Amino acid sequence: MTKRKRAYVCTECGAHSVKWVGQCPECSAWNSLAETTLSGRDAAVAAGPSPELLAEVSAGDDGQRYPTGFGEFDRVLGGGVVPGVVVLIGGDPGVGKSTLLQQVSAHVSGGLPVLYATGEESLRQVADRARRLALASRHLHLLADTSLENVLDQATKSDARVLVIDSMQTMASNDLPSAAGSVAQLRECVGRIVQFAKRRDVAVFVVGHVTKEGAIAGPRVVEHMVDTVMYFENDPASRYTLIRTVKNRFGASGEMGVFAMGAAGFREVRNPSAIFLSRDTVDEPGSLVSVAWEGSRPLLVELQALVAEGGSGYPKRVAQGVDQNRIALLLAVLQRHGGIQLGAEDVFVNVVGGLRIGETAVDLPSLLAIVSSFRDRSCRARLVSFGEVGLAGEVRPVRFGAERVAAAAKQGYAIAIVPQANVPKRPPKDIEVIGVTRLREALEACF
Repeated sequence: MTKRKRAYVCTECGAHSVKWVGQCPECSAWNSLAETTLSGRDAAVAAGPSPELLAEVSAGDDGQRYPTGFGEFDRVLGGGVVPGVVVLIGGDPGVGKSTLLQQVSAHVSGGLPVLYATGEESLRQVADRARRLALASRHLHLLADTSLENVLDQATKSDARVLVIDSMQTMASNDLPSAAGSVAQLRECVGRIVQFAKRRDVAVFVVGHVTKEGAIAGPRVVEHMVDTVMYFENDPASRYTLIRTVKNRFGASGEMGVFAMGAAGFREVRNPSAIFLSRDTVDEPGSLVSVAWEGSRPLLVELQALVAEGGSGYPKRVAQGVDQNRIALLLAVLQRHGGIQLGAEDVFVNVVGGLRIGETAVDLPSLLAIVSSFRDRSCRARLVSFGEVGLAGEVRPVRFGAERVAAAAKQGYAIAIVPQANVPKRPPKDIEVIGVTRLREALEACF
């Protein structure tokens, strides 16, 4: 007969202890150890599967993917929903996670049976949202429960191919005595969800709460266990919502999708460059258009700079959307190799639309916009620029140079100042490509 042993698990960090103590030895939390039982296993039961040769492993679904009805969401996922994928979605409260997933559940192609399990809302609330969004799907099943065992059991009985869990902080396993949302529950529940998805080839979308810092609440091991991690990014002053992947085993990480929230829910933005450009301000001093690379596509963005006389002995360096420390470094390069002194000036740099750019391709356009504002002189008409600037004043190439130039020409820009190594061998007919190797050359070509 199997002998059962008792142990104690910390509800805060998940640490185990053979006896009860008042304070957890791992996380130092008081009165957090809860009793649980461990079933003994003999050698036969504990034996795992045998290894297989790589040549004998089947190819699976040969890249089969299910479209979600949103091209932008398919792009973020890497081309669609893969059977057996586990997607973790995080975002601020009220950003629209439940709304988008309910729209995806209703529009997933092929008539696949979908189970939408919620632990935060009642069935009436979910149905009211569906009527407000004009969603009608005969293959969408709703379940309001917080028991993970029952959710997975109902998904099996309904033969669901897509499972949505909203949210993982509300789910709890009956095998653990800790409360829902604790570290032990999150780790156990996500582990069972991953096993269920891989064993039955069911695509699972899991909503996760975020902390005040913007990261998904819970242990970091949860993000390692799932296949895809994506975040909702929303500016309260904007009607547009960005979805960005930080991890994707079935596609490119860093991919971005743009959505607009309306009365009928989310709708995708097919030309994101249009929302980040303002034709009325591009020709003003201090404004310049650059081509950033987001995921697998180019994105035209407008950079604005403002240079003002400093009112104190400590000049300000403020940047929104780009690395502020990088701007301070570029100003030193501009002083040394561009001959422009800005030591007593306040410098402000902003990316229009609230977009955040993490690549160095905006070094050159940032400096050109700063010089344009300092001289109170507009750059050349219909000008676009990109390139990395080194500490020696050299302009370094960036990846996908030819694709960036082609995207600028498609949007109607006539002049491109780019690194010499990024000049295409066959540039588009409607755009003049100026290759530069030094910062001074770029300054001369800009005005």
